[in-house]
Amino acid sequence: MRTKVLPAAAAAVGVSLLGSIAAMAGAPEQISFRGGDGALQGWLYAPVGAGAHPAVVALHGCAGLTDKSGAPSARHADWGQRLAAAGFVVLFPDSFASRGLGPQCKESNREARASRERVADAEDALRFLAGRQDVDPRSIFLIGWSNGGSSTLYAVQPKHGADGVDFARAVAFYPGCRTPLETGRWKTRMPLLILIGGADDWTPAAPCVDLAAQAKAQGEDVETVVYPDAYHDFDHPGLAVHVVDGLAYTASGAGSAHTGTNPAARMEAINRVASFFGFGRFPAH
Repeated sequence: MRTKVLPAAAAAVGVSLLGSIAAMAGAPEQISFRGGDGALQGWLYAPVGAGAHPAVVALHGCAGLTDKSGAPSARHADWGQRLAAAGFVVLFPDSFASRGLGPQCKESNREARASRERVADAEDALRFLAGRQDVDPRSIFLIGWSNGGSSTLYAVQPKHGADGVDFARAVAFYPGCRTPLETGRWKTRMPLLILIGGADDWTPAAPCVDLAAQAKAQGEDVETVVYPDAYHDFDHPGLAVHVVDGLAYTASGAGSAHTGTNPAARMEAINRVASFFGFGRFPAH
């Protein structure tokens, strides 16, 4: 386990803020694929060109996958296009719409639980991607944000995994680490990267740092990066920092937390994910 604390000014070099990345990937496709409890809905981003590509299963946060237009919301679209432009097939399983659910951030009793249903969705998405001719089944990665990041922490545990195929590596953006930490039994069967804001008052960094330290004592391969001046959703492509009220779970228990973009942390995290997935750097955009 390595824990790194990076200054907010440490913006990565070589990736511009906006541009033509969408032209390097095909338009996203809304799909349906087989799940344990029936058909799952999802959105698929694919690179331009033939071949057996690496792939990513991407897990949305508690606000859901799509915006009011019904298309993937800005953060998910940004990552889907970015990863596809780098040569990855990207599948976002929609854990909420598949079950007739709306946003869950303000719901304390959730039908799509991070530790169960959402883990099953990730495994079903893994099987689906592994069966595609345009995917290399040996190079499928997992990434999740917030509630999806929490699902990632559960999905990497040794007791989980799909038959005959597995994720190669996993990334969890600002997950909720407190419950896995308190069990004292959490382990990962694969290399895991946790990226979280030091100022996050929704899912705080300290339990994730402690969880990684606990994992190191068990010989686990976990790296945690803490961005001191970053809040929740720091990798969003353009979200003004603001306070959200009425949340079911926050660090203080009061139901209010900050969320919004931190440009320096965002750019550093983008390049760190690229390196962790073995790409080096994502195409500039």
